[in-house]
Amino acid sequence: MYKEPFHTKDLSQYTFLVTGGAGFIGSHIVEYLLTHNAGKVIVLDNMANGFESNIELFRSHPNYEFVKGDITDYETCLKVTQGVDYISHQAALGSVPRSIKTPLATHAANATGFLNMLEAAKINGVKRIVYASSSSVFGDSKELPKKEENIGTPLSPYAVSKRVDELYAKVFADVYGTDVAGLRYFNIFGPRQQPGGPYAAAIPIFMDAVLKNEAPFINGDGEQTRDFTFVHNAVQANIKALFTDNNIKGEVFNIAYGQRISINELYHKIAKVADSDLQPKYREPRPGDVRDSLADISKAQKAFDYRPDFDVDEGLRLTFDWFKKTFA
Repeated sequence: MYKEPFHTKDLSQYTFLVTGGAGFIGSHIVEYLLTHNAGKVIVLDNMANGFESNIELFRSHPNYEFVKGDITDYETCLKVTQGVDYISHQAALGSVPRSIKTPLATHAANATGFLNMLEAAKINGVKRIVYASSSSVFGDSKELPKKEENIGTPLSPYAVSKRVDELYAKVFADVYGTDVAGLRYFNIFGPRQQPGGPYAAAIPIFMDAVLKNEAPFINGDGEQTRDFTFVHNAVQANIKALFTDNNIKGEVFNIAYGQRISINELYHKIAKVADSDLQPKYREPRPGDVRDSLADISKAQKAFDYRPDFDVDEGLRLTFDWFKKTFA
């Protein structure tokens, strides 16, 4: 489904660790690596957000290994990084509302877990780490489009935890010479993003609702805007960042499509794809949510030739096709 490979190196000579590889974005990265003949791909996942269906996709692949473990356990991180060349760090507890409800768990997974992985990678001589940060780091900044260097005050424990990751990464790059770079994801969506649970994202919730012919809720007035980004664009960014010859040590990059749409417009796009005339219901805004979001992606374009292939409309069609096959 990818329009072109995102790498030029022979992946067969490398061992990769994908933390959170049984989850949404992580499983797509694992799939890309195995499809392109990676020498070995190790997935570390505690299955808190991972799904057996994602693991089943790779279980029979000879170059795949699954380790059930938690990044909050340092000894696990130390052991699993032995012999690893590259780390794609996707493991985290996502969701702004979840972080407001469980700040300690969010900090443990996102901040302490990441620090464990940094230290383990340093000790075991990992070549490069590319980790998932978040557009939530921009906090209450009103600037649009959002540029990496201009951030505001965080609005949730989740945002704080991701900002802490960026600070630790910069310190490890400067003090220890660790080759680590962060990707600030802007509302990633696509196949394998699950609609269930209290912390599900808008697009899977909307698609699940129209398939069930049940009116979904929109938080607030629906005029808040987001830079929705198809998951294959995020995979491209991860692969290109892992292998660029440019110096990206200690840097962080916006990963998005570079356009924004309102939640109302998003819902109507999904309803059109689904051929549904279902109207949404509205409720109170969620605490911790930003009002508007739009990324300037020029830094990633210059640093590792990030050029998103899939716009929102194409991404929604591909995602809804997966939802129909999986849940209808």
